[in-house]
Amino acid sequence: QVHLVESGGGLVQTGGSLRLSCAASGRTLGWSALGWFRQAPGKERDFVAAITWNSNTLYEDSVKGRFTISRDNAKNTVYLQMNRLKPEDTAMYYCATQPGRWASRERVDYDNWGQGTQVTVSS
Repeated sequence: QVHLVESGGGLVQTGGSLRLSCAASGRTLGWSALGWFRQAPGKERDFVAAITWNSNTLYEDSVKGRFTISRDNAKNTVYLQMNRLKPEDTAMYYCATQPGRWASRERVDYDNWGQGTQVTVSS
């Protein structure tokens, strides 16, 4: 089973940038798609972005043009570059693996989850 560890979160002002990392260990990511989700206090865990094994990507509408998901298979790591951050981006951010080869928006399609990294955007 793969073990995922997120990092790179923090406190940033509106308009700032952060780069989140999701490092996998235990097995290679291989053909798995990966996704980023976020959860604000009192809200559901929502889809942010996903990437397939060959770097096809999918984004939630509110982050299109601001966030970029990428992966480095040699490093077994997935990234989420977040630019032009807004207060509404404040949440705990989680990465997860999806055993299929497609990029999915559905939380139920993902099987392994990291512990999350907190992103706080101040106004």
